[in-house]
Amino acid sequence: MKALVLAGAVFAVAAPALAEVVVVVNPKSASGAMTNEQVSQFFLGKSTAMTPIDQPESAPIRAEFYKKVTDKEPSQAKALWSKLVFTGKATQPKEVANSADVKKAVAADPKAIGYMEKSAVDATVKVVLTAP
Repeated sequence: MKALVLAGAVFAVAAPALAEVVVVVNPKSASGAMTNEQVSQFFLGKSTAMTPIDQPESAPIRAEFYKKVTDKEPSQAKALWSKLVFTGKATQPKEVANSADVKKAVAADPKAIGYMEKSAVDATVKVVLTAP
């Protein structure tokens, strides 16, 4: 029994901690604090008021964002977007390489909304939601 407890403790220490995910907009944006539901509207194609900036499918932060904020797996979100794009109702979110590129894209576009690690936030973006 002690070995199991010790093994669990070692695993807990060895498992990488996921970064805290925040949703950001341009500092000039009129948007203030947002709810998960409001952010989901943009990232699931239900609203075009803001332009979503996504991270690569392979990025762990993408899976964490979709799970915590939209309550969907990334594959479910991708299926929704495929349907919207196929029917001509929307264009897929712009995909950038990492949080640094999300920050650049959001800082350059007052209508952009993206997600990134909280540790990467600076004055070029405004946090509107911290993922639960």
